[in-house]
Amino acid sequence: MSPSPAGAGAAVPDGPLTIAQLAALAGVSTATVSKVVNGRSDVAASTREQIEELIRSRGYRRQRRPAKSAALIDVLFHELRGLYAIEILNGVQEVAREHRLGVVVSELGGRHVPGRDWVEEVLARRPVGVVSVYSGLDPDQTDRLYSRDIPLVQLDPTGDPDHGAPSVGSGNWNGGLSATRHLIGLGHRRIGVVAGPGDMEAARARLDGHRAALDLAGIRPDPALERHGDFNIATGRDLALELLRLDDPPTAVVAGNDGTALGVYHAAAALGVRVPEDLSVVGFDDLPKAKWMIPPLTTVRQPLKDMGAAAARMVVGLAAGEALPQQRVELATELVVRESTAPPRER
Repeated sequence: MSPSPAGAGAAVPDGPLTIAQLAALAGVSTATVSKVVNGRSDVAASTREQIEELIRSRGYRRQRRPAKSAALIDVLFHELRGLYAIEILNGVQEVAREHRLGVVVSELGGRHVPGRDWVEEVLARRPVGVVSVYSGLDPDQTDRLYSRDIPLVQLDPTGDPDHGAPSVGSGNWNGGLSATRHLIGLGHRRIGVVAGPGDMEAARARLDGHRAALDLAGIRPDPALERHGDFNIATGRDLALELLRLDDPPTAVVAGNDGTALGVYHAAAALGVRVPEDLSVVGFDDLPKAKWMIPPLTTVRQPLKDMGAAAARMVVGLAAGEALPQQRVELATELVVRESTAPPRER
């Protein structure tokens, strides 16, 4: 007969458990449980999983004097390229400075779900909270943060976000609607679109807004005029080339973001198509470079800096134990008309 785990005969109360109670149930030392709780890596994988499962199923009750959080906000990006990330970081940094907090930035190299090492590092740092930008945590990673009272706020979440998790976004549907309505108002009827990734909530909303504008104007959407990209310049160029080489090409293109719009410009130049004389183009984001493109880009302004600031404020509030007035914050978008759109040329 095998021996019973340490403390197996002791009564364990209902509800969240202390480190000592977790140790008793797992049959390990309190030091081992403390290492797992604090994100230390020097614990056997099987033991770690056993303790994590107890925390998930029973909960973890901090001692009366919990370990102090570091004065940091962790910001997680799927990749750090271009001005999109910089604008968001500017907003996070503004709020962090107000509260005398530092900012730690992690990058996933294009992936949208972090690996195990990232979670271990965050637990070891014990930040005030985490802002996840265009990336998503799996349920186990989220549970591990919540079990340590580390709040998580998602900004432009990928896929179908956890609707119980606080999130920040912009009026993507309205932005897509206004972009296409602008083109329709100029007289365009054959309007192409190079949308963003189909697994991104914001990209889907922009595409749905585009389709709604066509429908409201009595224009039947043509599947041949839709392409799905990845928000990168090169992909925008390649997909725009496909559209412009059609037997009946579009007279206008709605791009999923400003980078994609720049790719459309390159495709047009390669084929001798003039913007806006032969082709109107609308972007999305209104990054600082948009007004310096040739011609200056008509685009939908997305308040990226304000979005970063809003996410950081939610993290700070949650860390202070405050109840959020709303779980989802959505900031308005605005169409900025410049010189890349004009009435269609007569054919």
